[in-house]
Amino acid sequence: MKQNKSKIVAIAIGTLAVVGSIAFVGGKEKTYNSILDGGKAPVVQTNYAPSVSGGPVDFQKAAENAVPSVVHIRTVVKFKETAGRQNRQANPFGDFFGNDEMFKRFFGEGGGSFQQPEQKASGSGVIISNDGYIVTNNHVVDGATEVTVTLNDRKNYKAKVVGTDPNTDLALIKIDSKNLPVMPMGNSDDVKLGQWVLAIGYPLNLDVTVTQGIISAKSRNIGINRQGKAPVEAFIQTDAAVNPGSSGGALVNTNGELVGINAAIASPTGSYAGYAYSIPANLMKKVIGDIMKYGSVQRGYLGISMAPENLDDAAKKELGINEDVNGVWIADTDPQGAAAEAGLKKGDAITKINGTDISTTSQLSEQIARLKPGDKVAITYMRGTSENTVSVILKGKMGTFASQDAAAIESLGAKFQALTKEQAAKLNIAGGVQVAGIADGGIIDAQTNMKDGFVITKIGGIPVKTVNELKSALSKQGNNFQIEGVYPGGTDVYYYGINGFRQ
Repeated sequence: MKQNKSKIVAIAIGTLAVVGSIAFVGGKEKTYNSILDGGKAPVVQTNYAPSVSGGPVDFQKAAENAVPSVVHIRTVVKFKETAGRQNRQANPFGDFFGNDEMFKRFFGEGGGSFQQPEQKASGSGVIISNDGYIVTNNHVVDGATEVTVTLNDRKNYKAKVVGTDPNTDLALIKIDSKNLPVMPMGNSDDVKLGQWVLAIGYPLNLDVTVTQGIISAKSRNIGINRQGKAPVEAFIQTDAAVNPGSSGGALVNTNGELVGINAAIASPTGSYAGYAYSIPANLMKKVIGDIMKYGSVQRGYLGISMAPENLDDAAKKELGINEDVNGVWIADTDPQGAAAEAGLKKGDAITKINGTDISTTSQLSEQIARLKPGDKVAITYMRGTSENTVSVILKGKMGTFASQDAAAIESLGAKFQALTKEQAAKLNIAGGVQVAGIADGGIIDAQTNMKDGFVITKIGGIPVKTVNELKSALSKQGNNFQIEGVYPGGTDVYYYGINGFRQ
């Protein structure tokens, strides 16, 4: 008897997606089968806004509002020359000829080198700011040496990758353009089972495509994300038709508001077969907001291990699990973690996070993933028959509170982005970090007359070329220091004094 298994497919066209898709390698089309073979169907995030009670659902207005904000993304991966055993065919005659040099050269065990062809891939993205910031999936741009964005009006732009988060399979890219149509944001927490949604993307290298469906499940953990060390999966599942090339596209409600970023499909063939999975918009907003503000994701950790939801009776008895309690059971705690310090113990059942009901591990993971180290969270839990609520201050993964580097850069009150090599060359500098927006009331606004576009080259005399180097340099400063840099189009070096930085 044949067993019919669905494949969990990352829905970018090309080999940047690890599973079933169409790739163009060296100009020839080749079909790739999924290497993520799963026995259960994947989950897709979808969202819906209710229509007039009893009336037909009209998707036209939602499509008109949302389609201009969805873009086509094409990537190229150019491989470097490789050598050695890793990418070579094994020598099948090794047992007979040992280390014979001729066979080493032929089969690639230590001799020679070769050039792999470039690989091209295709996906989708969503415009989230009028000055060119676009969100997509990490697997769409992972390893890309070239990223090209085509807008709905068919204009093409080269894009740079601002930051990625493999743990949620999200990425932020940027094009140099203004007055772009921004996707309206919805609230993914408000989606309901059975509500209508639209999926918008560029599947199969076609023009923009809109499909409709309903939300069929929420908070799905499908085990597809193997890119991150601490993956967060709480997908919304939909039956809207989604195909390879739609990765990074939009899931919108009937108001045309973004409720999810399409990421995967469940399929026995690599193409749409019933279910798709989307990353909730509320989780995306936190992750992308961190990348824009800090250069990386600031993720808080509770410091617990959660009991699996399919425990057998013996394991439940060992943990003291009361089956009448609907929650997530703590299997163990990190003695130095936030949960243990707040008094949570093995065998406690977490039932609410900040007042939101929690019944699955994916729900708990998503709620915590929206917070950063140092945030206070109200956790309601059951211990025996007693319900308790405790305030927990989240820590970082290594047991630290809010990143001092992140807090320092936040206090400056500005957004930052690293210059590309081409931009630095035009300014005749080795590199720098550009100010991409100054907020009212921050240190830069209050203490200097710095303008948007200023390129920081040194902090307190320490050269900086990336946002991470900027954070590191700030962490080494005392109360008073100077910011050194230049303005595009000019040759003068400017110095801005910062005072009372640590006060």
